[in-house]
Amino acid sequence: MKARGRNRPGAPAARGGSRGQSSGKGGSASPPSPLDPSRAGGIDFDDDLDTDDDWGDLGGERDDLTDVPGGVRLQKVLAAAGVGSRRHCEELIGAGRVEVDGQVVRRFGARVDPERQVIRVDGKRIPARQDAVYLAFNKPPKVLTAMSDDRGRRTITDYLGDRAERLFHVGRLDYDTEGLMLLTNDGELAHRLAHPSYEVAKTYLAEVPGPVPRDLGRRLATGIELEDGVAVADRFRVIEQAGSRALVEITLHEGRKHIVRRMLAEAGHPVSRLVRTTVGPVKLGNIRPGTTRDLTTKEIGELYAAVGL
Repeated sequence: MKARGRNRPGAPAARGGSRGQSSGKGGSASPPSPLDPSRAGGIDFDDDLDTDDDWGDLGGERDDLTDVPGGVRLQKVLAAAGVGSRRHCEELIGAGRVEVDGQVVRRFGARVDPERQVIRVDGKRIPARQDAVYLAFNKPPKVLTAMSDDRGRRTITDYLGDRAERLFHVGRLDYDTEGLMLLTNDGELAHRLAHPSYEVAKTYLAEVPGPVPRDLGRRLATGIELEDGVAVADRFRVIEQAGSRALVEITLHEGRKHIVRRMLAEAGHPVSRLVRTTVGPVKLGNIRPGTTRDLTTKEIGELYAAVGL
């Protein structure tokens, strides 16, 4: 077959664009912070539409990877996952920065199965599955961390619209606690992120009575004795104090029930409002309460790395 477009100056860009926040119930905005652009859309598996990419087979070095019959070209999978344009993805492949199932691939036209094979760029796994969903959700207060409730209370499902995917919530937030939750249909990732053995750090903002004594951070870092054992904070700082109220930030990697509220109450500073602002590398940013955004390819790769996937 004659290769078409061999002398084209550049490869076509990945189809699909950044996805913004979805609409939902909500209130006031959280404090803004920079956010990465959302990753690109899904992969077109219709090979008839991919014939104009045969020119890509002519570039790159040979390798020992066995092509998957009927698979998708590697550069196309990378582009659809939001890594970059196909030309940029070919440069990554040619530079030996892409692995499939642990093997470096340098051949532009290698065909892979993104549903079954693990693909990494610079050592970080990319979200190659076409049906994979990774969301950051800003949970409002008075919402149950569940997909349904027989008592009729609001749940996170009420804010997700008519999504067809079966989503898992990564861990839980108390009924009165607000802020960042991760939702995904990647069951293995969800399980590992929630498991205490992987020690994924989470950061919270808490409103407490003031003034806050100078030694509170040291006490929290040393450990607070609770009824179910000692709880230790990884980091603590006072954000601001005004009269009898204070805003503090606390980071810890364990997820025992009501752990932040119990620690601060035991230390003499009961929490009146609690907002989770980060889970591992993912930040709440300016997601409006009751709405979601897609995680970026970078964030998903960092989550995979945090739990050894």
